[in-house]
Amino acid sequence: MIRNNLEVDIKVKCVEAGMVQRNLAEKLGITSQYVNHIIKKKDGLVNKTFVMMMEGLGYDVELRYVPKSDRTNDPENNGD
Repeated sequence: MIRNNLEVDIKVKCVEAGMVQRNLAEKLGITSQYVNHIIKKKDGLVNKTFVMMMEGLGYDVELRYVPKSDRTNDPENNGD
């Protein structure tokens, strides 16, 4: 199971960035309708097979969001 509500997470991150989905779409070079479709599609953002494998191993999936500028200071980042 994915513990995050990806639709809400993306909307919150848009608000934090002062952006609407249309702005995000323009930045990515795609249509706002496509952004909306991907956000609302249940299996569109995370691979269903990956989630099933992790569940089979006894894990739920929880995503963590890290601003790009903070990635170099992340102790879990091995320089990849």
